[in-house]
Amino acid sequence: MHAEMLVLRFSDKVVDQPIIYRLVKDFDLEFNLLKATIYPRQEGVIVMELRGHPKNFRRGLKYLRESGVKVQRVARDVRRNEDRCYQCGTCTAVCPTGALYVERPEMAVLFDPSKCSACELCCPVCPARAMEVRLNRSSL
Repeated sequence: MHAEMLVLRFSDKVVDQPIIYRLVKDFDLEFNLLKATIYPRQEGVIVMELRGHPKNFRRGLKYLRESGVKVQRVARDVRRNEDRCYQCGTCTAVCPTGALYVERPEMAVLFDPSKCSACELCCPVCPARAMEVRLNRSSL
């Protein structure tokens, strides 16, 4: 099973098409949506984990490109600036993967980069702006 974190950018011309449905039905791929901003007649953006058999994965990516969707890999280069973080724990409430969590009984806020999906939900809620997310901007 092959899996990657991807950012999909849909132009206003294809945003109303059932593209994700086709990935599941025609290419037998599984997905987990982490973030989505979709509006009619405007550009749409989806951050997702996509997984499936490597051959199906490649065919699915080809389908996306041919459909006019810009596909980018999401790098896992997410870091916490320890000098900025003052251990408030706000980020732990929004982290969907448990990469940010509170260690008890010390009540220390810890970050496990291996669990991070780079969804960026921690960034806007961090009052200290301690979370630094870097996306790989290279297209597939």
